Amino acid sequence: MQVVVTKHHGLGNDFLVLETSQIEGVPEVDSAKIGWSSIAEQWCNRESGVGADGLLLLSRRGEFKLAMQLFNQDGSRAEMSGNGIRCLVQAAFDRDGCDEPVSYTVATDAGDRVVDVQPVSHDQVTASVDMGRIENLKEPENWAAVGCDPNRPVMHLSVGNPHCVVGVEDVQLVNLLEIGLKVPQVNLEIVEAGPETNAITMRVHERGAGITQACGTGACASAWAANKWGLVPSSVTEILVHQPGGDATVRINHPQQNHVTLIGPAHFSSRHVLEIIS
Repeated sequence: MQVVVTKHHGLGNDFLVLETSQIEGVPEVDSAKIGWSSIAEQWCNRESGVGADGLLLLSRRGEFKLAMQLFNQDGSRAEMSGNGIRCLVQAAFDRDGCDEPVSYTVATDAGDRVVDVQPVSHDQVTASVDMGRIENLKEPENWAAVGCDPNRPVMHLSVGNPHCVVGVEDVQLVNLLEIGLKVPQVNLEIVEAGPETNAITMRVHERGAGITQACGTGACASAWAANKWGLVPSSVTEILVHQPGGDATVRINHPQQNHVTLIGPAHFSSRHVLEIIS
């Protein structure tokens, strides 16, 4: 059968969004047998498919209550995406015909997330996401292969998904692809201070997608690490995170201690009619 899929991006980090109500109760489709990993690989392929960093499945759980499932470009399942959740909520916001600010609660594999949406234009919203609690992680397997100088600042953090954040002098001088491939099971961020006093600059190699234009959970992990390392003044609680695809804002210890809030745009890009086979 054919389904309608919309494409959105948050700072260049792009996703396809499929609302699952399209396939619920359809006799010729056995939803239990749909291979979403394979479909994500096909649809997200930038040469033979529509092309995207991931596929998001949007399900309805009630009024302003949603659920999100995320499959990376390579078909692997991911717990959470800060840019992805903004794209998912924009898709719901558009389909709900909203033109005023709305708050959604989204169930993810990393837990529930509250997303406040503000319309900007017919194809753009700004969304503020309570990304949950930041927690420390153990050093990932094979981390030694990355070859970090022991004096270089490193933090291993969970934002619902795993991150390794490394402080560097210049993010442009690092061969990010080479070192990212050595720890493909985690998201790897490299971070430098500035250029503004309240800002950091970040590049990312994402688990399951490779080098991307931006990463919402990565921006949160990087801002948290920068705060702990003193890359921004201790008085700064709202950090601007520069990424190749654009800027996000991360509020530290907000809306409560040890939580972070991610603020950034989501843009509607295009609509596609695609074939789905169970």
